Amino acid sequence: MSVPVFEEYEPAADCACPGCAQQRRDLALGLPVRAGGHPAAHGARRALVLVTAAGAVLGGGGVAGAETVGTGSAAAVDEGHQPDTPQGDAGPLHGRGASGHPGPPAAGPAPTSSQISAETLRHSTRAEIVNRAKLWVEAQVPYSMVQYWSDGYRQDCSGYISMAWNLPANEWTGSLARYGTRIDRTELQPGDMLLFHNPDNPTRGSHVTVFGGWTDYTHTSYIAYEQTKPRTRRQATPMGYWNNADKYLAYRYKGLVAGAGGAPSATAYPGAAYFGPGADNKYVTQLGKMLVERGGGRFYADGGPGPRWGEADRRATEAFQRAQGWTGKDADGLPGAETWRLLATGKGRAIGGSSGSGGSSASAPAFPGRGSFRLGQSNAYVEKLGKQLVKRGFGKHYLSGPGPRWTEADRRNVEAFQRAQGWHGAAADGYPGPETWRRLFG
Repeated sequence: MSVPVFEEYEPAADCACPGCAQQRRDLALGLPVRAGGHPAAHGARRALVLVTAAGAVLGGGGVAGAETVGTGSAAAVDEGHQPDTPQGDAGPLHGRGASGHPGPPAAGPAPTSSQISAETLRHSTRAEIVNRAKLWVEAQVPYSMVQYWSDGYRQDCSGYISMAWNLPANEWTGSLARYGTRIDRTELQPGDMLLFHNPDNPTRGSHVTVFGGWTDYTHTSYIAYEQTKPRTRRQATPMGYWNNADKYLAYRYKGLVAGAGGAPSATAYPGAAYFGPGADNKYVTQLGKMLVERGGGRFYADGGPGPRWGEADRRATEAFQRAQGWTGKDADGLPGAETWRLLATGKGRAIGGSSGSGGSSASAPAFPGRGSFRLGQSNAYVEKLGKQLVKRGFGKHYLSGPGPRWTEADRRNVEAFQRAQGWHGAAADGYPGPETWRRLFG
């Protein structure tokens, strides 16, 4: 694989500010010998510091002299690079669009972690997230921790992810994780984020990027969409490029929804303000009709559905939410964006337990039982399972096959699929149960 060229920020040789001075030291010294640096290169870098410093004193003439020092190709990747990405604090969106159109609405107080759920987020597909990330790349948005782009988002790394994920406010690396679900790196897909937050010194090393996809099958390099000095960029990036690379955590946006991909077209969620006591509008009628289609007709025995919100609407909505396995505030009888999406697309489990189009497929084979998938088992179901895993993009652990004999590769691929559903612990042990089978073949 060819080594990518990184467009690193070049500090001015005659600037005495602490940021440029630190950047000059980092670029010149690089890794010390005890950390794996080459002694000759280390000496050359030290010489570069002296030449650069002399150039600053003599009016900048030292820059040309520095270029003659044998420090290697400018395209070389500095494995010890520390991202220079200071950032602003969490805050509302800013101002109006440059074209005169209002930007996104300003946010209120930042929600707590317990308040952030798929029900309360603006929903986005992977394609929408990546397309928003591309907008800043095409516009070459300059890096800044104090300036805001025309869309209202701050022009630093965390503001960029806030924009790509369409968050209601400008977040920072210390709060972005609240809007995502932690996943394993092996599960990364376009639109997810890679995040490192340094709690001891957030302005030193903290950084976040939009994951744009692996560059090849080795999964050692990926396409990164990131906001870094001097401007937004899209670039093939080794996974171990930044310092603290092993501490970068992968997250998936909680408001992620499936793309069009053949799914029925659904009316967009109108917002929570259209439902609840006192509401009287066409969306209440539409909600009621969808609930009746999904088994909620018994709640409307006295008539309806109609445009005026009533107890029948609340009870039917609550029954549908509980059918999905939701509890507490997620099953309060008031439809949020996820409730609406499941109803409008015919997905999820209907009231009474049957599944919609997102459930069991008529063409899906019946689940043969857990005993078919254990060490030493060899049967047609194991091979059928393996082929479906490969078809769904979860076959990376197969070095050959899949075949009829159950192997550790089968278990690890099933585990990756289960984790992609957001499951953890015993629910993601790598052994297929009825729900894993239903989702895999559904």
